[in-house]
Amino acid sequence: MISELAANEIFVFGSNLAGMHGGGAARLAFRQFGAEWGKGVGLYGRTYAIPTMQGGVNTIKPYVDDFIRFAKEHRELTFLVTRIGCGIAGFRDKDIAPLFADAIDVENVILPRGFVCCLNK
Repeated sequence: MISELAANEIFVFGSNLAGMHGGGAARLAFRQFGAEWGKGVGLYGRTYAIPTMQGGVNTIKPYVDDFIRFAKEHRELTFLVTRIGCGIAGFRDKDIAPLFADAIDVENVILPRGFVCCLNK
């Protein structure tokens, strides 16, 4: 559970395309870390939104790929990834973790323990 951020840290959470941050990590992102209502993709405040509510895992992958590219371009920031898609969206770690395989060795991307465990199997 992430409750505060250091100066260079970004809270990465699962969102919906409409940016209606009403529950779970999205609600925390909105209330505490500067996510913007109506903005469901990308960097806002000290957050980065990845949509997870629009369909299957294959619809999430392009957004995760964009996020990983963004993180690699912004090495001055540390991205704390929550278990995106594993709450309200209903996926499991084993469903979502493979999407982050290209981030496992990216030093400024901190993945949740469940994702790391799935990727290291």
